[in-house]
Amino acid sequence: MRFRNITPKSLFGRMLAIILVPIILVQIISVSIFYERHWDWVSRHMSKNLAKDLGLLIDELGNDPSKDQRALSAVRARQYFDIIFYWLEGGILQPNQSFNSKFKNFRTSLEMRIKEPFYLSTIDDSRQFYVDIQLANGIVRMNIDNKRLFVPTGITFIMWSVGASVILFSIAIIFLRGQVRPILRLANAARQIGFGREVSNYNIEGATEVRIAGRAFQAMRHRINKQISERTSLLAGVSHDLKTPLTRMRLQLAMMDNIEDIKIDFENEIIELENMIDAYLDFARNDREEQMVDASLFKLLQQAAKSSDPDGKKIHIAIPPENLAVFPIQVQSIRRALINLFTNAIRYAGKANAQIQIFDDHSEIIIDDNGPGIPRDKRDEVVLPFTRLDNSRNNKTGGTGLGLSIAKNAALNHGGELILEDSPLGGLRVRLLLPL
Repeated sequence: MRFRNITPKSLFGRMLAIILVPIILVQIISVSIFYERHWDWVSRHMSKNLAKDLGLLIDELGNDPSKDQRALSAVRARQYFDIIFYWLEGGILQPNQSFNSKFKNFRTSLEMRIKEPFYLSTIDDSRQFYVDIQLANGIVRMNIDNKRLFVPTGITFIMWSVGASVILFSIAIIFLRGQVRPILRLANAARQIGFGREVSNYNIEGATEVRIAGRAFQAMRHRINKQISERTSLLAGVSHDLKTPLTRMRLQLAMMDNIEDIKIDFENEIIELENMIDAYLDFARNDREEQMVDASLFKLLQQAAKSSDPDGKKIHIAIPPENLAVFPIQVQSIRRALINLFTNAIRYAGKANAQIQIFDDHSEIIIDDNGPGIPRDKRDEVVLPFTRLDNSRNNKTGGTGLGLSIAKNAALNHGGELILEDSPLGGLRVRLLLPL
C-alpha cells in the first residue's frame, strides 16, 4: 500500500494532518519521557523511603517481639508513618511468592533493607496494599495506603496533556476552516466556469495568496466574457454579410426564364453553400451564452433521435431502468451535438443504438453503430474542425467535417468529454460524458 493512498485527499484534511501528527508525536514523546524518567525516578524514591520506614519498624520490633513491644510499635507506626499493622500469631510465610509487577521498585528496595522473608499484595476494593513480613514467632502484616508509593501526578499530567491537545486542536480546526473556505469557494467558482455555468456571487476573500489567485480568476473571467462577446458580434455580422448575397442570387434565379437546368444546378450550389455557412456558424457560435436550465437528458436524446430519424426505423434508444436525474444543461447545445452524432451514424452506418448511463458524478450517452468505424490512429484527428477521412463533400456522405467537433465543444463547454471507441456492433462507439 502506497503512502499517498492513505493520506487525506482534501486540502482541509491534509492541513489538519499536518497539525495533528506533530501534536500526537509530541504527546507520545512527552509521555514516554515522563514515564521513563520522572515517573520511574519518583517511584524509586518513594519506594526507598517506604522501605526505610518499614525497616525502622522491623528493627524496633526485633526478631521475637513481645506483646507490649508490638502494641507500642503499632501506635508509632500509625502516628509517624501512617502505617497500620497487625500481628498474625504463629503464621508461616512462604518466601518468593508472586507479586504485582507495579511493586517492582518497592520489592527491590525491601530486599535491600529487610532480610526477613516478605510478601506483597493488594487489598481488593481498597486503595491499600499490605506487606507480610515473617518474624520468629509470627507474621506482621502492614496495611499501607497506595499514596505512599504511587502519586496521581502521572494521571494528572496525561489528562492535562490530552486536554490541552484537544483544546488546541479544536482551535486549529476553527482557524483552518476559515482559511480553507475561501479556497473552496474559488475552486467551486472555477469549476462552475469549467462546466459553462455562470458565476455571479464570487467575492475575493481570504489570505493574501488566495486573494491574488481570486483577482487573477476574476480578470480571466472578464477577459473570456469580453472575447466571447466580441466573437458573437463578429459572427452576427459575418452571418448577415454572407447570407445577403445568397438571398440576392436566389431572387435573380427566380427571375430567370428558359434555363431550368442551370437554375436547378445553381439552386443546389446555393443550398449547399448555405448549409456550409450554417455549419460553420454552428461550430463558431458561442454556446457559453446559452443559459443552463434543468432538463432531462433522456428527453433530449429522444428529441434528437426524432429530428435525425423521423420514421424511427434507424435509431433505437434503450429505455433506462429508472427515471433519470434532471440537472443543468445547455439544451440547444446538447441537442445539436446529439443530432450531429445521430446524423453521422445514419450517414455512414445506416442504424444506431443509443443508451444513457448515470454514475455518481457524471452521466454518459453511448451511441453505437454498425458502420466502418474510425481507425484508432485517426480518432484524435477526426474531432478536429474541418477534418474528413474520405475527403469528399458529395450528397451521399458529404459534410463539412464539423459534426464531431461541434459535439466535442458541447461536451467541453459542460466540463465533459467526447470519447471514440470500438462498438460491439462492429462500427464506432461514441461516449458523451457530462458532469452532473
